[in-house]
Amino acid sequence: MFDITSVLGLILSFGALLAGILIEGGNLMSYIGISAGVIIFGGTIGATMVSFPMSSIMLVPRLLVIAFTEQKFDIPDTIKRLVGFSERARREGILCLEAELANTTDDFLKSGLQLVIDGTDPTLVRDTLETKIAFVAERHHQGASVIEAAGGYAPTMGIVGTVLGLINVLSNIKNPSQLAGAIAVAFIATLYGIGTANLLWLPLAAKLKAKHESEQLVKHIIMEGILSLQSGDNPRIVEQKLRAFLARSYSKSIASFTK
Repeated sequence: MFDITSVLGLILSFGALLAGILIEGGNLMSYIGISAGVIIFGGTIGATMVSFPMSSIMLVPRLLVIAFTEQKFDIPDTIKRLVGFSERARREGILCLEAELANTTDDFLKSGLQLVIDGTDPTLVRDTLETKIAFVAERHHQGASVIEAAGGYAPTMGIVGTVLGLINVLSNIKNPSQLAGAIAVAFIATLYGIGTANLLWLPLAAKLKAKHESEQLVKHIIMEGILSLQSGDNPRIVEQKLRAFLARSYSKSIASFTK
């Protein structure tokens, strides 16, 4: 399912740009510059590839899919499930949670439950889960950095394209009356560079960071929930601990899960 905010955001931003051109009486065809597009996109992609290892570059297609795909992190349901695990573990013991593994699709939650069921030391459980969180954070950071770097290079490549265009224009002046139009064409590269940076690359990088923060929040909630049920905390205490991760207004809107 598409992330509607990403799709609508791009449509609105580029649509507003085109509308502004038309309102000012501009001709859209005069803003099409094949050479400028080659310089901007080719130069931006090339500079970005120089800046990162191939392993990071290979993440880009997947990152673009993530940016345009709706990812739902149901925090209330996660808290409710963890509180339920805590209630059951207090009644029947930790081993009863082994039956829940088959119904758990979240790999992070499943690995945490497995560690607890296997009787792993709580300190080791925390260290293991924190390591998993850290590695995911590093991978996400690298991916977002690639897109963000493209947003940094694009405006510079736009200036490079404009300078090249001006050099070409000024070195081949035959009819001075056509000079103004030729200079205007040269500035298309600057428009492409600034436009793609601020309407495409940087917003996509920001979206990836926002989705990363949401995923990290869920993982920290899961980790604290697992550690609490391992230590045998009262389910009400578990719920209060997990609610502490939420904004106060959001936490108040969620009904209590303990019976």
